[in-house]
Amino acid sequence: MVAPKWSEWIGQKCFSAVHRRNLVYNTCWEDPRIDREALALTSDDSVLVITSAGCNALDYALQSPKSVYAVDMNPLQNALLELKIAAIKTIDFDDFFQVFGRGQHSDWNALYHDAIRPKLDPQYCTVWDRRTDFFDGKSSRSSFYFRGTSGLFAWMINGYLNRSPGLRESIETILAAKSVEQQHEIYDQHEINRRLWNKPLRWILRRDTTMAMLGVPRSQRNQLDQDYPGGVSGFIQDRIETVFKRIPLRDNYFWRVYLTGQYTPQCCPEYLKSQNFEQLKKGLVDRVHTQTDTVEGFLSKHDQPISRFVLLDHMDWLYSRYPELLASEWQSIVNRAAARSRVLWRSAALDVDFVDPLRVTAEGQSVQLGELLNYQHDLAGELHARDRVHTYGSFYIADLAATSNATGVAA
Repeated sequence: MVAPKWSEWIGQKCFSAVHRRNLVYNTCWEDPRIDREALALTSDDSVLVITSAGCNALDYALQSPKSVYAVDMNPLQNALLELKIAAIKTIDFDDFFQVFGRGQHSDWNALYHDAIRPKLDPQYCTVWDRRTDFFDGKSSRSSFYFRGTSGLFAWMINGYLNRSPGLRESIETILAAKSVEQQHEIYDQHEINRRLWNKPLRWILRRDTTMAMLGVPRSQRNQLDQDYPGGVSGFIQDRIETVFKRIPLRDNYFWRVYLTGQYTPQCCPEYLKSQNFEQLKKGLVDRVHTQTDTVEGFLSKHDQPISRFVLLDHMDWLYSRYPELLASEWQSIVNRAAARSRVLWRSAALDVDFVDPLRVTAEGQSVQLGELLNYQHDLAGELHARDRVHTYGSFYIADLAATSNATGVAA
């Protein structure tokens, strides 16, 4: 038992070191297209979402809800969203797309200092004053999408693709495919599976440091090692093969940006499309608010009900080491949830069994959380099958029963 415990301790230390000091996510790794269908946002809704890179918070704002609260413990993730917000308010679309679509701008320093920086809170000025090289395109990691820890991994993978004879050309060919059938044919004919998955890459994917760079905590890796044939590396290999062979790549901007370092006007997040950019600039972006805090911390201070909660996969981070914090977080959600509220989350696990048994107080009684959740299994299953990212084991949509705990909302 000593070796596994020591290995887990090392893994946790790697993850903590990476996440406390670095921008981890330079783009969101959750598909907002399926989120929009799951959330069914109206003008009466207030949304809480874990910030990540902020792309999806902007996507939700385009649905014109009352407000979007982007909450993250990592201040650098909020700094990135605040940079996007300031840029939307101050520069034109062509410059904006160069910065966040192409991942670089030849005149970034002037653009940042003259236009964007004056709109930033001083705490975020400090962050970006020290990182002007992230967007100027002058370093070997020329694109912003090769920055941050997940971006560094993408840069390393791109170096690997460029050094392997013909592999880059095969990837470009499959990205240009017109249909899923054509993708499947290219993948098999070019033997991408054999050429991509060699022993060195498999070894890299088994390292805790690699998983930490990608934002995967030890608890998530343990889920896959226990439940999936071939463990985490087998899961990644199978998911990538599915993406290349069975999911349309023509609008799969998640994989395109990591494989090329940039988006295209035809394949990019919604906030990077000109008509949506203009809608954000006209006022929708003002509905997005950032907060550096835990979910529970934010909700304990927020005095208005929230009707939509998007928890990403962060419960995977808490359940094994901090179950009491997970229960406390759900108590804060129950306390702050509006009538007819809905919660979305994802997991590395193929089936989550740690949510329903959590105990919370509702109507003055201690109950299991599962008694308050009405799962939309059919909708979740349908949407999960269409997920363009396709790196999560499962997806959940649950309606939360209204209780008298909810501040300002009648049960």
